[in-house]
Amino acid sequence: MTLAMLDKQVAVKKKRKVPLDDFPELIVEYTGERLAGVDEVGRGPLAGAVVAAAVILDPCRPIDGLGDSKALTEKRRLELDALIRDRALAFAVAEASPAEIDELNIYHATHLAMRRAIDALKVAAEYLLVDGNCLPRHHLPGQAVVKGDARHPAIGAASILAKVARDAQMVALDARFPEYGFARHKGYPTPEHLAALSRLGPLAEHRRSFAPVKKQLELFSSAG
Repeated sequence: MTLAMLDKQVAVKKKRKVPLDDFPELIVEYTGERLAGVDEVGRGPLAGAVVAAAVILDPCRPIDGLGDSKALTEKRRLELDALIRDRALAFAVAEASPAEIDELNIYHATHLAMRRAIDALKVAAEYLLVDGNCLPRHHLPGQAVVKGDARHPAIGAASILAKVARDAQMVALDARFPEYGFARHKGYPTPEHLAALSRLGPLAEHRRSFAPVKKQLELFSSAG
């Protein structure tokens, strides 16, 4: 796939964004206090883990400004990350590794990371609100909520924790391999990342089942 084709795909995805006003009012089918919001970050990158978080907010200690982590500045995400960790009844961050992504595929690896986050909560959840259109096959009841990170604060909180954690992983990877630019693109298939991948080859942290990485592995193998 060429860079032009990738840029076209990104543009199409941006055009397909649906305003929140187009969604019906979110009705949560649970009235207790142990509702866990669940979200993930990192399905699209070519490198690194997919990271999920689960958060049970404390109704007695509300946090203003929770929402889609991608719509927040890095500074605001870090501020909210600290508030969530301080005020939530419980939170957990978990992941599925690049090797697990290659073995299971990204869809199943994402759900694995979500289940790990839910099970790691110090206070057991009773009900799940999961961002997206599918539940992660956990034994707890719950609802899948499209655009949930912008429609419910608990999902928004999970989105923020997951993104801050994954971004930190990419910054750490950048310190080890600065020539790839991970601190800037966070592993996504940007022109910079694709150029580095072509020039330097894949790392152990790259997802071998993803087409651009698989192609480079084949090229480097044939060249050797």
